[in-house]
Amino acid sequence: MLALTALTLSHFRSHKRAELKLDGRPVAIHGANGAGKTNILEAVSLFSPGRGLRRAGAADMARRAEALGWKLTGQLQAPSQIYEIDIWSEAGASRQVRIDGKAANQIALGKICRVVWLVPAMDRLWIEAAEGRRRFLDRIALSFDPNHAEATLAYEKSMRERNRLLKEQVRDPAWYRVLETQMAVAGNRVHQARLQALEHLQQAQAEAETAFPIAELELVQSEGTMPGSEDDLREALAESRFRDLAAGRSLVGPHRSDLIGSYAAKGVAAKDCSTGEQKALLVSLILANARALAQMEGAPPMLLLDEVAAHLDATRCAALYDEICGLGAQAWMTGTGPELFAALGDRAQMLRVTEADGLSQVHLT
Repeated sequence: MLALTALTLSHFRSHKRAELKLDGRPVAIHGANGAGKTNILEAVSLFSPGRGLRRAGAADMARRAEALGWKLTGQLQAPSQIYEIDIWSEAGASRQVRIDGKAANQIALGKICRVVWLVPAMDRLWIEAAEGRRRFLDRIALSFDPNHAEATLAYEKSMRERNRLLKEQVRDPAWYRVLETQMAVAGNRVHQARLQALEHLQQAQAEAETAFPIAELELVQSEGTMPGSEDDLREALAESRFRDLAAGRSLVGPHRSDLIGSYAAKGVAAKDCSTGEQKALLVSLILANARALAQMEGAPPMLLLDEVAAHLDATRCAALYDEICGLGAQAWMTGTGPELFAALGDRAQMLRVTEADGLSQVHLT
């Protein structure tokens, strides 16, 4: 079992103070739009590496009325032990982590707590720019390998330096060799982690009995093919220098990858599916991610499903709840009214969030 059994929010977003006592069941949170439901999910998302489900800076998470910084405290029930976790930020500084009273980094946090999410902003994943699909795949890869973010950041840092040289029309190859070696090492790690994540997803989908459609996935390049090794990527970068100088940016590497999906049973590209079908494909992938992690780690991740009923009919919502409960996952779900979670019955804890004068309150129902 992987679940938060206690969570306290202090001066976080619209919550001045909220104390939640939890028993490991899914958590259904309902309330009016703007009441502060998603703020709770964002708090839970910070128990995993990265910038959270809103990709916000630490300063933006502080409750503005006091501007004192913020703090999250959680008791995490993991398969092997219980952890006490503190996450906080003071005066807009980068967030800090403490596990069982000892300072820790985000990689250490990622090794004990896996969190996977689906939010409304992702509903347009299949029809918007490739950057969003890369970010979606990288979140999945990060759930399998907490070191993935480190490789991604290293690649992006080296690429920014190389792009600066290209824009300044620097032509001395000595300036490029070190950066291209760094890009090749980190870029190959990123690419291999993405491919491995896709393998995990495909296998989990193939082995599951699910009410949701199987998504066929492929990682492609905007042009050509992705070099398959560090050496090949380093050579490709060197060979592309003159073309990159003309463009003023790097045209080879994993930053040029795109995730292509299709509705397998219909043979239809995801981008051409209906809104409901696109949402069902995303739910299918999130569930596959959870199943694969459960097999690898001995427990499913925590699932964050914001406005989960959007674009899903009642039958599919009920099927989703059944699969979540079958997995034994602590899913944190939001919706505007309790009727959206009626099919869960007593299988979930129900919370109601209200808001008045910019202050959110959480009520156990």
